[in-house]
Amino acid sequence: MTNKPDRSGSCILAGFALAAMIACTTPSASAHEANKRMADANALATTDTASRPAPQSRRPVARAEKGPYYVDFRARTAASWGHAFVWYGKTSERAVEVAGLTPAGDTLAYVLGHLTFVPSETGASYGDLDPEYLTASYRVYLNEADAKRVFAYIKKLQASSPVWNAETTNCTGFIGDIAEFMGLKVPYRWQRPENFVNSLKDMNGGRQMVRLSAE
Repeated sequence: MTNKPDRSGSCILAGFALAAMIACTTPSASAHEANKRMADANALATTDTASRPAPQSRRPVARAEKGPYYVDFRARTAASWGHAFVWYGKTSERAVEVAGLTPAGDTLAYVLGHLTFVPSETGASYGDLDPEYLTASYRVYLNEADAKRVFAYIKKLQASSPVWNAETTNCTGFIGDIAEFMGLKVPYRWQRPENFVNSLKDMNGGRQMVRLSAE
């Protein structure tokens, strides 16, 4: 009886070899699914990026404008009610001009000014240049052309304000006329100087630059 060679071991070894080859050349089901998900994700990301509008460049932050000239509406303490006045001038210079409306003379003139009209002064008064007396301030900047117009108006107002009266022609009314000429919104004038200046600033949104004419 001739013995037939036992090929079962060879078949088994061949099977293992084939399986190893398949394993090396064909990804498993889980790896295949992972690759498919990654491909889908990349495709979705590409489509989403294409459909999204390009990001817009950021707009520059608007900065407050400051012209070479200014008018500074100010209030300070006083023996009684307080006083409102303006500083005006050029930003590059330390010297300032001062304009305001006060009774000329001593305390008696101030008292009489609550009853009748008394002679006035329209320049700097005691305490106008001292920062320790300051209670409110609102500075507005101007270009050169507008500054010439506003400064001329202030001087004209000084020349045409010969009298002072606590109820009708007082300091808040005086600087209110200047603010109105500059195109600002003006609050109720017959109030404490500090409240008037703060209200003037609030009503105009703290606006820093005023333009009366085209440059």
